[in-house]
Amino acid sequence: MRIKEHPILEFKRGKEIYFYYNGKKLKAYEGETIASALHANGIKILSKSAKLARPRGFFCGIGKCSSCLMKVNGIPNVRTCITLVKEGMVVEDDDKDLPSKEYPPCSHKKMKCDIAVVGGGPAGLSAALEASEHADVLLIDENPRLGGQLIKQTHKFFGSENERAGTRGIKIAEELEEEVKNRGIRVLLNTSVIGYYERENHFLACVNKMAGKVYEIEAKKIIFATGAQENMLIFEGNDLPGVYGAGGVQTLMNVYGVKPGERGLIIGAGNVGLILAYQLLQASVNVACIVEAMPKIGGYFVHAAKIRRCGVPIYTRHSIKKAYGDGSVEGAIIAKLDEKWNFIEGSEMDIECDFICLAVGLIPSIRLVAQTGAEISYINEAGGWVALHNEYMETTKEGIYVAGDLANIEEASTAMIEGKIAGLHAAHSIKQIVGFESKIKKYMEELEIFRQGYFGARPKKAKEEIRRRYYEKMGDRRNS
Repeated sequence: MRIKEHPILEFKRGKEIYFYYNGKKLKAYEGETIASALHANGIKILSKSAKLARPRGFFCGIGKCSSCLMKVNGIPNVRTCITLVKEGMVVEDDDKDLPSKEYPPCSHKKMKCDIAVVGGGPAGLSAALEASEHADVLLIDENPRLGGQLIKQTHKFFGSENERAGTRGIKIAEELEEEVKNRGIRVLLNTSVIGYYERENHFLACVNKMAGKVYEIEAKKIIFATGAQENMLIFEGNDLPGVYGAGGVQTLMNVYGVKPGERGLIIGAGNVGLILAYQLLQASVNVACIVEAMPKIGGYFVHAAKIRRCGVPIYTRHSIKKAYGDGSVEGAIIAKLDEKWNFIEGSEMDIECDFICLAVGLIPSIRLVAQTGAEISYINEAGGWVALHNEYMETTKEGIYVAGDLANIEEASTAMIEGKIAGLHAAHSIKQIVGFESKIKKYMEELEIFRQGYFGARPKKAKEEIRRRYYEKMGDRRNS
């Protein structure tokens, strides 16, 4: 299942190691997650549902769902998609029972900083870098490395030179990570923020589960850049192992060099679905077709044209009715939709495939920012529930900021600019920065440019509504 050759990526696998899964000795490489190593060994069932014991497999790849929870070295409910495999590690099916023995002792550490940034993706990295020029910053991420979604993006970015247009996402991640190291920014990896509470300042409770470390972090300001998670689509068999979120497939394939399967079906012809199809072809994985419920594709024409030249059909006004298979995906039934979004009987097609990718949008990950008491509101154009915020990315809770997909589902380029705005304003609110007004104005002008045109209409409308509701809520009490 491991990819041996790739036209863009070079998989520099770490030292060969061995671990145990349900008593069986398996090979892995240092730097792989447990879930990716299991997948490379042909193991697709990672857990089972609590009530009916239906099999569950790799889905999101970023620790947002519960499909990959397993027992690791006796510790239950470990998210194996973001936990690195280690030599001699013991991995077992999660029995969902509390352990009979006492939980291993944990160390406790208190930390202070001016600004805590939660999330090490494009928005969080940009926020940390911008703020670090003027304040003491602590960057926290639950993944084993920084970069967020950038570490799996092999395509070249559009936009301006300031946001690294013409550079591949994987390269942008490397550049930002190197800047963080050069700035001496403190970083906590493999560390999940599990709670927010308030005294005189803002506090975060964090845990590194496998290392047995608990952190209590006190910050004057907090910037949440927790990103988004995959949307699910309702159809029969949607919980079968082999039904992946698009980002999960990119993680397996572009980060760990593991094929999701041999022949796939993609649901959704937006930019993510189209780019993913080409990335699968680059990894020598066959793409049966792309299915799109809308009457026309939602992504850039240049991406669609490239896919069609490669011989991959795109069926608009179609959706999936059913995935089938014994323990994992073996095929799917798709059908045409009428103008009322109902399936047209007799239009069904049986698609032979061993995996299905859902590229049907994202939902902002608001669970942490909601704990702060910041006002949360449902805005369809923004992707769902979001924290209301002003033009400086500050929420209705003073000192709490948001940036990136958490604040509105958009492109990585806009996420980086929003991160800069949040980082600059947060630092300025602690200690006035010379030239703040001109710099913040420049960033806001760049954002406006990115939101021009057809593809920027929806996020622009979302931001206008977010700010309208923010000012309606805050009135004269607006944060600034």
